[in-house]
Amino acid sequence: MNGDQNFLDVKIMGREYRVACSPQEHEALLQAVAMVDKKMREIAQRTKNTIAERVAVMAALNIAHEHLSEASDKPQKVLSESLDTSEAKRIINSMGARLDTVLAPQQQLDI
Repeated sequence: MNGDQNFLDVKIMGREYRVACSPQEHEALLQAVAMVDKKMREIAQRTKNTIAERVAVMAALNIAHEHLSEASDKPQKVLSESLDTSEAKRIINSMGARLDTVLAPQQQLDI
């Protein structure tokens, strides 16, 4: 990580990315990076695929499927309370938009 507190330098599958991130979100982003990196490495190894974009899409689908499967096992009341948290949704959407901004130039390099 560099000195600018509004950015976080992270590494996923050996590639470095700079992500806009407030200091309060650093720890959560680092946990997300670790999860994505682990899932992408598992998929790349299992499928013998080295195309980062395809591995990233498969990792995203796997993570979403795992999340939805876990959510369907919870009582409906707990699920609706956790999904109605607007602040959590805002943070997730914000991180997603930031990652899209960072990954767009990387996608062109993979082609």
